[in-house]
Amino acid sequence: MFPIGDDNSSRRIFPIVTYVLIALNVLFFFVELSGGEPFIVKWAFVPSRFLANPSGDFITLFTSMFMHGGWLHLAGNMLYLWIFGDNVEDRFGHVVFTIFYILCGLAATFAQLAFSVGSTVPNLGASGAIAGVLGAYLVLFPQGRVSVLMGRGIVPMPALVVIGLWIVLQFFSGIGSIAETADTGGVAYMAHIGGFIAGFLLTFILRGNRRMSAAR
Repeated sequence: MFPIGDDNSSRRIFPIVTYVLIALNVLFFFVELSGGEPFIVKWAFVPSRFLANPSGDFITLFTSMFMHGGWLHLAGNMLYLWIFGDNVEDRFGHVVFTIFYILCGLAATFAQLAFSVGSTVPNLGASGAIAGVLGAYLVLFPQGRVSVLMGRGIVPMPALVVIGLWIVLQFFSGIGSIAETADTGGVAYMAHIGGFIAGFLLTFILRGNRRMSAAR
Protein backbone atom coordinates (compact mmCIF):
# COMPACT_ATOMS: atom_id res chain seq x y z
CA MET A 1 0.00 0.00 0.00
CA PHE A 2 1.88 3.01 -1.36
CA PRO A 3 0.30 6.52 -1.15
CA ILE A 4 0.83 8.64 -4.26
CA GLY A 5 -1.51 11.62 -3.83
CA ASP A 6 -4.65 13.10 -2.31
CA ASP A 7 -7.48 15.49 -3.19
CA ASN A 8 -6.22 19.07 -3.62
CA SER A 9 -9.40 20.50 -5.12
CA SER A 10 -10.17 22.62 -2.05
CA ARG A 11 -6.68 24.06 -1.71
CA ARG A 12 -6.75 27.88 -1.68
CA ILE A 13 -3.12 28.97 -1.49
CA PHE A 14 0.11 27.93 -3.18
CA PRO A 15 2.02 25.70 -0.69
CA ILE A 16 5.29 27.57 -0.92
CA VAL A 17 6.53 26.51 2.53
CA THR A 18 5.97 22.82 1.76
CA TYR A 19 7.92 23.12 -1.49
CA VAL A 20 10.69 25.13 0.17
CA LEU A 21 10.99 22.48 2.89
CA ILE A 22 11.27 19.76 0.24
CA ALA A 23 13.92 21.77 -1.62
CA LEU A 24 15.91 22.40 1.57
CA ASN A 25 15.83 18.73 2.50
CA VAL A 26 17.07 17.70 -0.94
CA LEU A 27 19.76 20.41 -0.98
CA PHE A 28 20.93 19.52 2.52
CA PHE A 29 21.13 15.86 1.54
CA PHE A 30 23.50 16.66 -1.33
CA VAL A 31 25.66 18.70 1.05
CA GLU A 32 25.54 15.77 3.46
CA LEU A 33 26.70 13.39 0.72
CA SER A 34 29.63 15.64 -0.16
CA GLY A 35 30.59 16.11 3.50
CA GLY A 36 30.44 12.43 4.35
CA GLU A 37 30.67 10.95 7.84
CA PRO A 38 32.36 14.01 9.46
CA PHE A 39 29.46 16.22 8.31
CA ILE A 40 26.88 13.77 9.69
CA VAL A 41 28.62 13.49 13.05
CA LYS A 42 28.90 17.26 13.36
CA TRP A 43 25.38 18.29 12.36
CA ALA A 44 23.20 15.32 13.37
CA PHE A 45 21.63 15.17 16.83
CA VAL A 46 23.61 12.92 19.20
CA PRO A 47 21.70 12.40 22.49
CA SER A 48 24.67 11.92 24.83
CA ARG A 49 26.60 14.80 23.25
CA PHE A 50 23.61 17.13 23.51
CA LEU A 51 23.03 16.32 27.19
CA ALA A 52 26.72 16.91 27.91
CA ASN A 53 26.68 20.33 26.25
CA PRO A 54 23.15 21.57 25.38
CA SER A 55 24.18 25.12 24.46
CA GLY A 56 27.04 23.99 22.24
CA ASP A 57 24.93 21.36 20.49
CA PHE A 58 21.70 23.39 20.31
CA ILE A 59 21.92 23.98 16.56
CA THR A 60 21.74 20.23 15.85
CA LEU A 61 18.13 20.24 17.06
CA PHE A 62 17.37 22.01 13.77
CA THR A 63 20.06 20.84 11.34
CA SER A 64 19.24 17.19 12.04
CA MET A 65 15.69 17.78 10.73
CA PHE A 66 17.08 18.30 7.23
CA MET A 67 19.42 15.29 7.12
CA HIS A 68 18.65 11.77 5.90
CA GLY A 69 20.20 8.34 6.10
CA GLY A 70 19.96 7.56 2.39
CA TRP A 71 18.06 8.06 -0.85
CA LEU A 72 15.08 5.91 0.20
CA HIS A 73 14.82 7.71 3.53
CA LEU A 74 14.78 11.06 1.72
CA ALA A 75 12.39 9.97 -1.03
CA GLY A 76 9.87 8.44 1.39
CA ASN A 77 9.83 11.48 3.65
CA MET A 78 9.52 13.96 0.79
CA LEU A 79 6.70 11.95 -0.78
CA TYR A 80 4.67 12.12 2.43
CA LEU A 81 5.46 15.83 2.88
CA TRP A 82 4.42 16.53 -0.72
CA ILE A 83 1.13 14.60 -0.37
CA PHE A 84 0.00 15.85 3.03
CA GLY A 85 1.95 19.04 3.71
CA ASP A 86 0.26 21.27 1.14
CA ASN A 87 -3.22 20.68 2.55
CA VAL A 88 -2.14 21.29 6.14
CA GLU A 89 -0.29 24.45 5.07
CA ASP A 90 -3.45 25.60 3.28
CA ARG A 91 -5.40 25.40 6.54
CA PHE A 92 -2.70 26.86 8.79
CA GLY A 93 -1.25 29.50 6.49
CA HIS A 94 2.44 29.83 5.63
CA VAL A 95 3.74 31.30 8.89
CA VAL A 96 1.81 29.09 11.29
CA PHE A 97 2.64 25.98 9.25
CA THR A 98 6.35 26.79 9.41
CA ILE A 99 6.23 27.15 13.19
CA PHE A 100 4.09 24.01 13.48
CA TYR A 101 6.54 21.96 11.42
CA ILE A 102 9.53 23.03 13.50
CA LEU A 103 7.72 22.40 16.80
CA CYS A 104 6.78 18.89 15.67
CA GLY A 105 10.37 18.23 14.68
CA LEU A 106 11.61 19.37 18.08
CA ALA A 107 8.99 17.28 19.89
CA ALA A 108 10.08 14.26 17.87
CA THR A 109 13.72 14.77 18.78
CA PHE A 110 13.01 15.11 22.49
CA ALA A 111 10.73 12.06 22.42
CA GLN A 112 13.57 10.01 20.98
CA LEU A 113 16.00 11.57 23.47
CA ALA A 114 13.84 10.44 26.38
CA PHE A 115 14.41 6.81 25.36
CA SER A 116 18.06 7.08 24.34
CA VAL A 117 19.75 9.47 26.78
CA GLY A 118 23.07 7.65 26.67
CA SER A 119 23.16 6.98 22.94
CA THR A 120 26.10 8.07 20.80
CA VAL A 121 24.26 7.23 17.57
CA PRO A 122 23.56 10.30 15.37
CA ASN A 123 19.83 10.99 14.97
CA LEU A 124 18.77 12.55 11.70
CA GLY A 125 15.77 12.93 9.44
CA ALA A 126 12.57 14.88 8.81
CA SER A 127 10.38 11.90 9.75
CA GLY A 128 9.35 13.31 13.14
CA ALA A 129 8.23 16.66 11.73
CA ILE A 130 6.40 14.94 8.88
CA ALA A 131 4.72 12.61 11.36
CA GLY A 132 3.37 15.78 12.95
CA VAL A 133 1.97 16.81 9.57
CA LEU A 134 0.20 13.44 9.34
CA GLY A 135 -1.30 13.99 12.78
CA ALA A 136 -2.59 17.39 11.68
CA TYR A 137 -4.01 15.95 8.47
CA LEU A 138 -6.12 13.46 10.41
CA VAL A 139 -7.60 16.24 12.52
CA LEU A 140 -8.19 18.69 9.67
CA PHE A 141 -9.29 16.22 6.99
CA PRO A 142 -10.99 13.31 8.79
CA GLN A 143 -12.94 12.50 5.61
CA GLY A 144 -9.95 12.94 3.32
CA ARG A 145 -9.13 10.31 0.72
CA VAL A 146 -5.68 9.27 -0.45
CA SER A 147 -4.80 7.65 -3.76
CA VAL A 148 -2.89 4.47 -3.01
CA LEU A 149 -0.92 2.26 -5.37
CA MET A 150 -1.90 -1.34 -4.69
CA GLY A 151 -0.48 -3.94 -7.01
CA ARG A 152 -1.01 -2.61 -10.52
CA GLY A 153 -3.92 -0.34 -9.71
CA ILE A 154 -4.59 2.96 -7.96
CA VAL A 155 -7.24 2.82 -5.26
CA PRO A 156 -8.74 5.75 -3.29
CA MET A 157 -8.68 5.01 0.44
CA PRO A 158 -9.70 6.98 3.53
CA ALA A 159 -6.80 8.95 4.98
CA LEU A 160 -7.82 7.56 8.37
CA VAL A 161 -6.92 4.06 7.14
CA VAL A 162 -3.69 5.01 5.38
CA ILE A 163 -2.29 7.17 8.19
CA GLY A 164 -3.87 5.00 10.87
CA LEU A 165 -2.01 1.91 9.67
CA TRP A 166 1.21 3.90 9.53
CA ILE A 167 0.97 5.14 13.14
CA VAL A 168 -0.07 1.70 14.44
CA LEU A 169 3.09 0.30 12.84
CA GLN A 170 5.15 3.03 14.51
CA PHE A 171 3.66 2.31 17.94
CA PHE A 172 4.31 -1.42 17.77
CA SER A 173 7.78 -0.92 16.33
CA GLY A 174 8.51 1.74 18.94
CA ILE A 175 7.53 -0.55 21.78
CA GLY A 176 9.84 -3.18 20.37
CA SER A 177 12.71 -0.75 19.95
CA ILE A 178 12.62 0.25 23.64
CA ALA A 179 14.02 -3.16 24.47
CA GLU A 180 17.05 -2.54 22.27
CA THR A 181 20.23 -0.92 23.54
CA ALA A 182 20.64 2.83 23.25
CA ASP A 183 23.58 2.43 20.85
CA THR A 184 21.70 0.30 18.34
CA GLY A 185 21.22 2.12 15.06
CA GLY A 186 18.07 1.88 12.95
CA VAL A 187 14.76 3.70 12.75
CA ALA A 188 13.95 6.26 15.46
CA TYR A 189 10.39 5.07 16.00
CA MET A 190 9.91 7.07 19.19
CA ALA A 191 10.64 10.24 17.20
CA HIS A 192 7.85 9.28 14.77
CA ILE A 193 5.43 8.70 17.64
CA GLY A 194 6.44 11.91 19.44
CA GLY A 195 6.10 14.00 16.28
CA PHE A 196 2.70 12.50 15.45
CA ILE A 197 1.29 13.12 18.94
CA ALA A 198 2.66 16.68 18.94
CA GLY A 199 1.12 17.41 15.56
CA PHE A 200 -2.21 15.89 16.56
CA LEU A 201 -2.46 17.93 19.77
CA LEU A 202 -1.06 21.17 18.34
CA THR A 203 -3.68 21.10 15.61
CA PHE A 204 -6.51 21.23 18.13
CA ILE A 205 -4.85 24.28 19.71
CA LEU A 206 -4.23 26.01 16.40
CA ARG A 207 -7.64 25.14 15.01
CA GLY A 208 -9.17 27.05 17.90
CA ASN A 209 -7.50 30.22 16.63
CA ARG A 210 -10.03 31.99 14.40
CA ARG A 211 -7.22 33.81 12.64
CA MET A 212 -5.44 30.60 11.65
CA SER A 213 -6.81 30.38 8.12
CA ALA A 214 -6.08 34.08 7.56
CA ALA A 215 -2.39 33.79 8.45
CA ARG A 216 -0.36 33.91 5.29
